[in-house]
Amino acid sequence: MAATDDGFANGGNEPRQGRRTPWRWLPPALLLAGLGVALALGLHRHLTLDALAAHRETLARFVAEDGTLAAAAYVGVYALAVAFSVPGATVLTLAGGFLFGTLAATACAVAGATLGAIAVFLAARSALGGLLRAKAGPWVERLEGGFRANAFSYTLFLRLVPLFPFWLVNLVPAVLGVPLGTYALATLVGIVPGALVYASVGNGLGAVLDAGGKPDLGLIFAPEILLPLLGLGALALLPVLAKRWRR
Repeated sequence: MAATDDGFANGGNEPRQGRRTPWRWLPPALLLAGLGVALALGLHRHLTLDALAAHRETLARFVAEDGTLAAAAYVGVYALAVAFSVPGATVLTLAGGFLFGTLAATACAVAGATLGAIAVFLAARSALGGLLRAKAGPWVERLEGGFRANAFSYTLFLRLVPLFPFWLVNLVPAVLGVPLGTYALATLVGIVPGALVYASVGNGLGAVLDAGGKPDLGLIFAPEILLPLLGLGALALLPVLAKRWRR
C-alpha cells in the first residue's frame, strides 16, 4: 500500500522504509543538541522576568529603531525556544506584549510557537514515532483510530486546555499519525487564546515593573480565564460528539 501523508503505510501500523534509515535520527538529534547547547550557555536564564526588567530599555529601543527586524527576531527566538523545549515561553509572550502591543505580540507569539511546534512534530514523526508507539504498547492502536478520525478536534482541544504540557501535545499527534497540515492548523488556532491572555498582560508590564511588582504567571489558571478556555475546548469536541450521536 502507498505511504500516507502521516508517514505510515499499511493502515498506519508500519513506518515507511525510508524512515528506517539512520538519517531519521538526525532531526531529533539536532533538537536535543540545540537544547543541550542552550542549557550549557545558560540561555534559559535570559528568559525570566528579572532579565526582561534589566534589558527592557535596550529591547524597547531596538523595537523603536527597526520594528520589522525586531518582530522577525522575536518570532525566530520564540520558534527556537519551543523547538529546543527551552523553558520561558510564557515570559517571551509577556515580553512580546510589552514590546509590540497585545495584538501584534499575539500574532508573533503564535507564529513562533507554531513554527517551533512543527519542528518538534516533524522530528518526533521522523524517528521517535515508531519507538514511542512500541514502548506505549497495544493501547496506542486503539487510541489511534479515534484520534486520527477526529485529529483536528482532538488536537485543538489539547491546545486550548492549558492543562497539558506544550511539549507533550507536540509529541502525541506525531505518535498517533496526525497529518502535518491538520496538526499545524489546530496548533495555530488553539494557542491563540492563551497567547492573547499573556500578551495583554505583557502590554501593561511596564507599569507593573515600575511599581516594583511582578505579573502573575499563573493567571491563565484563574477561574475567569480557565473556565472560558475549558468551554472552548468543549466546543472543539462538538464535532466528535455529533459523529457519535449520528451513529
